[in-house]
Amino acid sequence: MSGPPLFPLVGVPTFLRAPYQPDLDQLDATIAVVGVPSDEGSPFLPGTRLAPRSLREHSMRLCAGGAGYYDAGLRRTFLEREMRAGRIVDVGDAAILPTNAPASFDNVTAKVRGILERGALPVALGGDHATTWPVVRAFAGEPMHVVQFDAHLDFEPFEHGLECTNGHGFRHIAASPDVAGLTQVGIRGIRNGRRQLDEALEAGNRVVLIDEFREGGLAEALAAIPAGERCYVSIDIDVLDLSLVPGCVSAEPDGMSYPELRDALGSVARHLRVVGFDLCEVNPMLDVGTGVTSYLGAHTIVEFLGRICAEAEN
Repeated sequence: MSGPPLFPLVGVPTFLRAPYQPDLDQLDATIAVVGVPSDEGSPFLPGTRLAPRSLREHSMRLCAGGAGYYDAGLRRTFLEREMRAGRIVDVGDAAILPTNAPASFDNVTAKVRGILERGALPVALGGDHATTWPVVRAFAGEPMHVVQFDAHLDFEPFEHGLECTNGHGFRHIAASPDVAGLTQVGIRGIRNGRRQLDEALEAGNRVVLIDEFREGGLAEALAAIPAGERCYVSIDIDVLDLSLVPGCVSAEPDGMSYPELRDALGSVARHLRVVGFDLCEVNPMLDVGTGVTSYLGAHTIVEFLGRICAEAEN
């Protein structure tokens, strides 16, 4: 006899109702979801520290019954094997120390490194976009490519003692000896300065502006990377259009539609071997109604996970 139906507000809100395993020494999973509830890097409005909890809550509306999700357009079920076997696990949050970003970042790196040592693929729930850097540096030792979906370059210079804001993360990442290349996709808007763009290009980054993206620029950028190479993906929710993400302080007009982002992430999963990813910059304090931005963020994570796991099966 089957148990009672699982409604969104019933049960402990782990991501996708996955088993909770905070002890990394006991971790036995294919995918480990970790929260990074920090917005110490936000220079404008706080609130992204609340996103990991909100993303978890909204994920409970997805994959009801623990049997994956069905894509009617593709006539295919995704994540069924992983969920039925308990291969997706929520390991809780990295320890964030308010007002001490360097120490918090060390804790994030240690948490993700522990996930990697157990052989699981980390999925990080941000947090502001400063938190991607401590996740990426946990992969030290084996080169990988990084693909960033974002409205902004996040390539601010290290000036005035600032190195840990959400505008600096990808300058750190581009300079890492373990990063074979950085591809920045969806860049647009008038808050990307000439200096940032010039220095990103000088650093060897592949910058795909939004107009170029719509003309096939992502396919060209991926074609320049050998198929099957290791890749980490970072998704800033502001890569989507302003109208779709009211709960994002950095949202910009002329962004991607959801199908554009979904299909772009699918292309990355098909061409490269995704070894981890994050989603950042959801701000529940700014969200409206039923939390549409948190829901869209959870939806994006789940669909991308589905595509990654499907490619691993092929």
